[in-house]
Amino acid sequence: MAADGEIHRADIKTPTGIVIEVQHSAMTDLERQSRETFYGNLVWVIDGRGFRDNFDIYHMLPDPRAEVAQDVVWSKAQRHMNGANAGMFFRWSEARQERPGITKDQVTFGWIHGLRDIQTEVEQAYRGHHQYDWVRPRQTWLDASCPVYIDFGDDRLVKLEIYDESGLRCIRLVSRRKFVHDVMTETEATAIATRFYPISST
Repeated sequence: MAADGEIHRADIKTPTGIVIEVQHSAMTDLERQSRETFYGNLVWVIDGRGFRDNFDIYHMLPDPRAEVAQDVVWSKAQRHMNGANAGMFFRWSEARQERPGITKDQVTFGWIHGLRDIQTEVEQAYRGHHQYDWVRPRQTWLDASCPVYIDFGDDRLVKLEIYDESGLRCIRLVSRRKFVHDVMTETEATAIATRFYPISST
């Protein structure tokens, strides 16, 4: 029971203490915040079948920890923006030549580069990240403080993430098998699907 007397019943609680809340219907910000505060160590799994046609997954991204990602600022992909959807980016180093103190989230100018310029490096550093566009998003899930995975009914879940310090929203594809394994072995919801082989800089 919460401090305000409200009763919460977790959908699933794993042996390691992670709470999994499976959500099929719409939820208010207040209710989401209440559950996140009450459980803390919680992961959301959202039934996405009702909005699949409004959710577009675009080009792959390198793992944000990889060397190739450090100098890249991606142009935001959006429905009907064919160039950005195929992968377009600025180089942070080029922007700093003009404005030395500029941060990644301020880079909106410079030479436009295409994904094909770094295709091999991106493929080598790929760990499931993609650009996406969610038309008419359910904002409460973008604002969630606990991890959010969307279930579109196939063999992969779609995890909502922030890519890097530029603030770019991205998704990461996580296999169901990996998700199930991790919720049964990890002790923190934030650790699910985070253990991968180190990214090579070669």
